[in-house]
Amino acid sequence: MTVGSTMMDRAASETGSRPFVVGLGGTLRAGSSTERALRHCLDAVEQRGGRTALFSGEQINLPMYNPHDPARTPQAQALVEALRAADAVIVGSPGYHGAISGLVKNALDYVEDMRTDPTVYLDNKPWGCITCAYGWQAAVGTLGQLRGIGHALRAWPTPIGVAINSADKIWDDTGALIDTGVQNQLELLAVQVLTSAKPIGTT
Repeated sequence: MTVGSTMMDRAASETGSRPFVVGLGGTLRAGSSTERALRHCLDAVEQRGGRTALFSGEQINLPMYNPHDPARTPQAQALVEALRAADAVIVGSPGYHGAISGLVKNALDYVEDMRTDPTVYLDNKPWGCITCAYGWQAAVGTLGQLRGIGHALRAWPTPIGVAINSADKIWDDTGALIDTGVQNQLELLAVQVLTSAKPIGTT
């Protein structure tokens, strides 16, 4: 899996026949449950032949989106360029007070820069959703919000979305995923994203 800062170099050197999947989300805390889940899902994508890039933590700690100010930080430019190149997107958010985090929502607002692209927003691209919260209510509620955002961005949410209750023992002390149910769901999400993804330029 590549990280956002090096994604474009790798993407340019790889064959276009392999779907390119962008992961976006997490928190500002390195190794958060949401980031771990995203990484596991993207690893599953790569194991099945896809290419990936992850934008998480400081890479999505962007200025508040302002559609009336064209100035963009290098991090914002890298994110938008990756989303333009993506064949599919997987978004992960913590559930904060029953809703998507401001960090993730602000990063997604930058998709508005793609409003005049030949492919408007994320039109017809698969959209996978992962949420983590300390309790089922916030995890499931936030998952519904992410799916709704995907529809607004013209993407296709996958049939499965993964809601993770962080109150359960999901990870061991080293950060490894030990919940087989969550593992199976994340890997199924990877399969569904790849099944629907069509590399740009293919017919």
